[in-house]
Amino acid sequence: MPFLRLTKPTLAVLDVLAQAAPDDDVWGLRICEEADLGPGTVYPILERLAAAGWLDSYWEDGQPSGRPRRRFHQLTGVGRVGLGEALAARATRRRRLGFAVAPSHGGPA
Repeated sequence: MPFLRLTKPTLAVLDVLAQAAPDDDVWGLRICEEADLGPGTVYPILERLAAAGWLDSYWEDGQPSGRPRRRFHQLTGVGRVGLGEALAARATRRRRLGFAVAPSHGGPA
């Protein structure tokens, strides 16, 4: 499984994706708003997640009136497993170093 650095911005993006219901469409600007990050941060993170196989993306059907089509994103099974493993490893490292362990970022239990 490819290595991904779990920076705070990456965790914020993953949190938005992980918290979304399976039938809840999540697009880039929504992620920007919910993660409180700019598009110059979010879109490169989405590209890295897709390259690692953690993210599937697809275009909205049809052409909505008055706005461009949205590109929707969702975590793959590999992404959910990878997120869970990465968060568990991160928590172990933080405990070993004596840091407080942050709550889970929506990954699998």
